[in-house]
Amino acid sequence: MRTPAGKECLHYYQDFHRGRSTQECRLVKDNPDSMPWRSRDCYKCPVPDILRANASDTMVLKLTIRPALLGFVRQYKVEAWCERHDIPIKDPYVGCPLDAEENPALQLFRDALEDSDDD
Repeated sequence: MRTPAGKECLHYYQDFHRGRSTQECRLVKDNPDSMPWRSRDCYKCPVPDILRANASDTMVLKLTIRPALLGFVRQYKVEAWCERHDIPIKDPYVGCPLDAEENPALQLFRDALEDSDDD
C-alpha cells in the first residue's frame, strides 16, 4: 500500500472506506518496545527502501522508533532476521548471505564475472 510519503510498503495499512479513518504501521504496532507511530514517520522510515532493494520472503523486519536528542527527534532502528537460516542479517538492504550463496541465479552471475576476469 502507498504510504503518506508516497512509497510502497507492505507493512503500512490505511482504511478510509465509509467514514473510517485508520492509518497504521504494522511493524510498529507489533513492537511493544517502539514509540507510537505517526503518519509523518513514513517520510524518514527506511523500510520501503529495504523492501525495494531486497525482496527476500524469508527476511523478517523489526522496526523500533526511539526518542533521540531530548525527545525532539525520532530515531528509526531496523533489525532483520533470516527465518530460513535463523540468523540475524547485518545489512537488510543486501539480505541473508547464506540465501545469496544458495541462489543458483546469483551463482551463474558470479561465474560469468569470474570468466570475464580471466579474459
